[in-house]
Amino acid sequence: MNELVDFHCHLDLYNNFEQIVTECDKRNVFTLAVTTTPRAWLRNYELAQKTKHVRAALGLHPQLINNEQSEIGIWEKHFLKAKYIGEVGLDASPRYYPYFEHQQKVFDRILSMCSGTGGKVLSIHSVRCVTKVLESIVKNKTHLNNKIVLHWFTGSLKEAHKAIEVGCYFSVNLAMFQSHNSKKIIEIIPKDRILTETDGPFTSYNNKPQHPWNVDFCIESLAIFLGISKEEMQSRVYRNLMILLQAS
Repeated sequence: MNELVDFHCHLDLYNNFEQIVTECDKRNVFTLAVTTTPRAWLRNYELAQKTKHVRAALGLHPQLINNEQSEIGIWEKHFLKAKYIGEVGLDASPRYYPYFEHQQKVFDRILSMCSGTGGKVLSIHSVRCVTKVLESIVKNKTHLNNKIVLHWFTGSLKEAHKAIEVGCYFSVNLAMFQSHNSKKIIEIIPKDRILTETDGPFTSYNNKPQHPWNVDFCIESLAIFLGISKEEMQSRVYRNLMILLQAS
């Protein structure tokens, strides 16, 4: 049976972080352990190095950027060693919009560095600013020699079409099936660009934080929604991951 894929999970935010890393390996769940701060990356990377299925992503979350120097120097220090980049991006929600200019400068720096080296896989946050995120990606030409995955996409249909045109992948989670707009987005995503995620521990199932293996529930929902078998859906997502990684 193909492995499950959780392409966006904050493993280091669980109380039993190391145990969950081990469990992902035992359960054959390919898990992208995104970080919100580059200070957390090294420990994630060290643990992931011991596994077959867990990979660590070097992040600098836009919600944590309140000045243009926000840990970007630490992020740059680890950059060459990191194949996976995330969680990075922009957030224009009211609480974080006052720092949007700083976010933009940091995001542009990240995209520029990725363009300079190529071969990176990025998991990108784009709350209330998908157009800005896509403009930045295109301006920096990051999509030309890297792979872009839009995490928990909440933009418009028009923005989704633009993202597809740019070549983006989309990581879909269970919560997206609660939104009419998100379901319309899922309908138009090319089937070879769909990945799955939990965004745990920020999402829950039966009032409990989701763990990477709970991505099985998302596979089931996708299969029902797209009218295919669960086995076919799981196989398709895994195949998409393999193609994504081979091309990066």
